[in-house]
Amino acid sequence: MSHPEREFFPVAEAASLPPGSGRTVHLRGREYALFNLDGAFYAVDNECPHRGGPLGAGPLVAGKVHCPLHGWVFDPTNGVCESRLGCDLKSYSTRVERGEVFLCPQPRTEVSS
Repeated sequence: MSHPEREFFPVAEAASLPPGSGRTVHLRGREYALFNLDGAFYAVDNECPHRGGPLGAGPLVAGKVHCPLHGWVFDPTNGVCESRLGCDLKSYSTRVERGEVFLCPQPRTEVSS
């Protein structure tokens, strides 16, 4: 069975997101939370499943993003919620080319380890 080619789109200048920071990016009418962890970029759904908090605005503490509304904790590398079982976020592939971060709006099918 063939898989459709995964398309990537530019969402941010890599230099605008220093290591240890995150922000909300927009692509095709949706919001994604984009994070830079030690020079590697990760993207997850921007909306916290608890009360819709904007995760791109949440602080990164020890490599985990904390929802700015009520503090739920997520692993930005794979979307796993560490606060509530079954409340994981979708995660999205990224890559950097020519100083720009590109995001694929199709959710990953496998959990990163």
